[in-house]
Amino acid sequence: MDEIITTLGILSPTLAPRTFKQLSLIVEAVLAMTGRVTMLGISRWTEKGGSYRTVQRFFKAKIDWPRLRWQLVKPHTLETKGTWLLIGDEVMVTKSGQQTHGLGIFFHPFTTRRCLACAF
Repeated sequence: MDEIITTLGILSPTLAPRTFKQLSLIVEAVLAMTGRVTMLGISRWTEKGGSYRTVQRFFKAKIDWPRLRWQLVKPHTLETKGTWLLIGDEVMVTKSGQQTHGLGIFFHPFTTRRCLACAF
């Protein structure tokens, strides 16, 4: 887990110090969790400074996610020549709780039926 937190250090110039600290706490908690990941679960798994309200503030903050993704990839592309192809794999998570922002109805290939879920 130390390598992941060290890798997150690349993002520190891009994020506000408080947001970066919150991101570090949340990443550690999510990596330690088993089962469904919810904001309440994240707040329970974080150490000092990771209250439920802090987790809510982090997810409500305006963050330039494409820029952060580029910050993570850029160091690996500086000394190489040629063409880079970045590929992502969509992940579908079924609904948790009463309301979920960005919720949609998706076809779940494993259960072969439609379900309320979020796709990432």
